[in-house]
Amino acid sequence: MPKTAGSGAIRRALSGKPYRYYAIGSGCALIGTWVQRLGVGWLTWHLTESGTWLGLIAFADIAPALALLPLTGAVADRVDKLKLLRLTQVLQFCEGGALALLTYLNVITIELLLILTLIQGTITAFNQPVRLALVPNLVKREDMAAAIGIHSLLFNIARFIGPALAGWMIVEDGVALAFAVNAATHLLFAVALATIRLVQSDTVSAPKSLGDIPAEIVAGFRYAMRHEGIGGVLFLTLMIGVFGRAYVELLPGFAAQVFGQGADGLAIMTSSVGGGAILAGVWISQRGRVSGLMRIQLSALLAMIVTLFGFAATDVFWIGLFCLAAGGFCMSVNGISGQILVQAAVESTMRGRVLGVYGLLSRGGPGLGALLMGALSGHFGLQWPIAGGAVVCLLAWFWIWRRRKAMTRQLEVEPAI
Repeated sequence: MPKTAGSGAIRRALSGKPYRYYAIGSGCALIGTWVQRLGVGWLTWHLTESGTWLGLIAFADIAPALALLPLTGAVADRVDKLKLLRLTQVLQFCEGGALALLTYLNVITIELLLILTLIQGTITAFNQPVRLALVPNLVKREDMAAAIGIHSLLFNIARFIGPALAGWMIVEDGVALAFAVNAATHLLFAVALATIRLVQSDTVSAPKSLGDIPAEIVAGFRYAMRHEGIGGVLFLTLMIGVFGRAYVELLPGFAAQVFGQGADGLAIMTSSVGGGAILAGVWISQRGRVSGLMRIQLSALLAMIVTLFGFAATDVFWIGLFCLAAGGFCMSVNGISGQILVQAAVESTMRGRVLGVYGLLSRGGPGLGALLMGALSGHFGLQWPIAGGAVVCLLAWFWIWRRRKAMTRQLEVEPAI
């Protein structure tokens, strides 16, 4: 067994100051992001009581990624990743502060919320690929898989803690406080990033003309799609994002219409997804290795499909919570496994662009799915579109299952920087 397996894999990755400071700052910022995400969903429902608006606001957060992530992935291969990440955190602090002030003054409207959500999505489009691409530069080569697992674990811890904090803040002090807390956490992350020095040298492309960027974007897409393993993972990421994960963005509607819950119930539902995902992140992080992840990813996807059918079929709150927790575990195992496999197989000079494509699909897919499912909910209710999405995910699982052996050979390789 590799020396990074077991709980020692987590300790080794966190033993170095650069990744430890990054993890602390990133964890705080991710909690803030989830606090604001639940706050935005609740505020949207409070202003409109519309499933269509819920889908539209969720899509507005994703739309810039659909347009910009291929570009921002190419930018990540050209510039100092650490400096760019610092800049995005300062900008997110400004956006969150503006949203908090407008809400506190009671002048926020659904149109202003839509505009600020688009701004947030634009910042995130630059933040996501560089955030993913930077992780291997903060740890030793043999600790990369554990570091990626920890990064995803932090995301899911934030998914558990953030909504719980947001629900309490909204009930006790109003949604403006939730937005202010989010702004403060991004400022804290920017300060933490200012203290970090890289363990592995940052791979930056030689200076080129800006006119070369379109060709570089095309080269990144071509590389990702022609790579038998990476291309398959990206296809699966898209299918899960659009048809499997979109229910998370529609939870405010499920809480109110299906389960008859308020803000506190919504917080419990969202935290249930995060709670299951935390367990998944701990497990994957402790493995500390790439071998076997293809089999694990496909098993988790099949189990996730079962939970989707269960969630769509019930209006009993505790059963819904169980499906959400189990689905969060399976969804997180699938996502973390896919990201580790892509990071292990991709060439270092293509890392930013391929992760830009990965981010485009993993972030854009749920937004597109929320827009689609939100629109369908106006005609069929919230539950039937989720069940239909589970059927599509099952078809995607069969397609990948037939190609699993070839994909495994291409993906389960030792990571290289």
